[in-house]
Amino acid sequence: MVTHPIRRRRPAFKIALVGAAAGLAALGTALAAPAPPTGPVRWIAAGGGTSPEYNQVSLEADLGLAQEVFGPGGRLLFAGGPDSHGVQVLDRADRGDRLLRQLADLFDPRGGRDARYRATRLRPQDAATAAGTLDHIRAALRQGTDPLTLYFAAHGQKGKTPRDNAVALWGGWSLEAGDLAQALDQAPPGRTVRAVVTSCYSGGFAELAFTGADPSRGAPKGDRCGFFSTLWDREASGCDADPEARERGYGLVFLNALRGRDQAGQPLPTEALDLDGDGRISLLEAHTRVRVASKSIDVPTTTSERWLRQVAPGSGASAAVALPEEDAVVEALSRELGLTGRPDAARAQLAALDGQIARAQRRIDERGRIEQGAYYRLAAELLARWPVLDDPWHPDFHATLTAERADIERHLAQSKLYAEYRAAVNDVGRARLEADDLERKAAPLHRLVRALDNRVLAGRLKQRGGADWQAYQRLLACERGGL
Repeated sequence: MVTHPIRRRRPAFKIALVGAAAGLAALGTALAAPAPPTGPVRWIAAGGGTSPEYNQVSLEADLGLAQEVFGPGGRLLFAGGPDSHGVQVLDRADRGDRLLRQLADLFDPRGGRDARYRATRLRPQDAATAAGTLDHIRAALRQGTDPLTLYFAAHGQKGKTPRDNAVALWGGWSLEAGDLAQALDQAPPGRTVRAVVTSCYSGGFAELAFTGADPSRGAPKGDRCGFFSTLWDREASGCDADPEARERGYGLVFLNALRGRDQAGQPLPTEALDLDGDGRISLLEAHTRVRVASKSIDVPTTTSERWLRQVAPGSGASAAVALPEEDAVVEALSRELGLTGRPDAARAQLAALDGQIARAQRRIDERGRIEQGAYYRLAAELLARWPVLDDPWHPDFHATLTAERADIERHLAQSKLYAEYRAAVNDVGRARLEADDLERKAAPLHRLVRALDNRVLAGRLKQRGGADWQAYQRLLACERGGL
C-alpha cells in the first residue's frame, strides 16, 4: 500500500449550508438557567458542538429559543456545561499573521480560524456529553406520566444504516439512534416521548418508530414519535458562526411556529398554523410549517412517515384518510412552484434536478482531485526547502519562520504551484456553491413529492387495516400532541 508522506493532519470541516442564529437577538443577553422542576422533567434540550471548532453561535441560539418556548420544568445541556467558553462567533475582520494563515489553510485546514470564542450566554445545568445526556433521559423516564420532549441541536453523523446515525456531542462521543431507542425500550411504561432532532442526517432517528430502531422488530410497546430536520442520508442547514445569518434552520422555524410566529419571530395568523382548527398548535403543525416555509435544503420527516414507508402496501386499493398536515404541504408548495393539480410535473422536475445535482457532485469530486494533486505538488516544493513548515509544534518551526519569513513569503507570492493550488481551491468552492443552489431548488420539490406519497401510502394502509394501521394512528396521535 502506498501512503502519502505529505498529508494534512485534519480534514477541513464542511458545513453544508448556513443556518440561523437570528432570534433571541443571537442571545444578546444571558438567559436564566431553567428553574429546577418542581415535578417530573417535562423536557430535555441538549446540543452544541463536540469541541469549540464545531460549537457555532447558531446552536447556542437554537437551544436558548428551545428553553424559552418549552418553558419551566426542563433540563438544558450545552457543550462543555455551565462554564463553557467555546461559543464560536464569526469575526468579519482578518486577524493574526497573514503568513501563518496561509500555512494553516494549506497544511491544517479547519473551521473557526475566522471566528472568536466567548463564554456561553446560556445557563445550562450540565454538559451535553453523550453519556450524560442518556443519564438525564433515563432519569426523566422514571418520573411521572406526562409527555417528555427531547430536543437535540447539534451536528450529525451518518452511519452505515439509519439506526447508526448519530448526534455528535461534547467531548467527541456520539449518541446514536439505536442507543436512544434502546434507552426508551428499557424505560418504565407510562411516558410518551417526542424527539426533535435538527442535525444533518437526523432522519436516522426516525427509526425510533421501531423497537430497537430495527424495522424488523415492529412497533415498540410505549408511545414515542419524532420530528427530524432532514432524511437519514441528507445534510441539513442550521449551523453557522455568523450571528446575522439569513437562512433559517429547521429548529428556528419549528420553535417559532410553536409560539405562533414566523421564522423571523413575527406573529402569524392562527389559521396559518392551526391546521385542524382545534385552537392550539401541535408539534406536527409546527413541523408542517417548516416543510412549507423553509427556504433551506432541508427535507423534514417524521416517525409516521418512516412507518408508512416500511409497512404500507406498494399498490392496491385506497381509503380516504384525513391528513390536514399533508394537504397543507401539497396546497402551499404546489401553489408556490406553479404545479397545482400537476403532481407528475413535480416528479419530473425533481428527477431533472436530481440529475443536475449528481452531475454537480461529480464536478466537485473531479475538482477535488485536482485540488489534492495541486496540494501535494506544492507541499513537496515547500517542504523540500523548509521541512518543518507543516508542523507548528515542532521545536524548529518558530525559528524557521523568524529567520526565513521573507523568503517564504516571496516564494508563495511567486510560486506557480501555489497559484495553481489557490485556483483549484476556488474551483472547488464554486462547484460546491453550485451544488448547494441546486439542493435548495430541489428541496421544496422533495417535500411536495413526499407529501403526495404520504397521502397515497396512508390510504392504502387504512384500506388494509390491522395492527400496522393502528400503530400509524398512534404515531400520528403522538405527533399531534402539544407542549
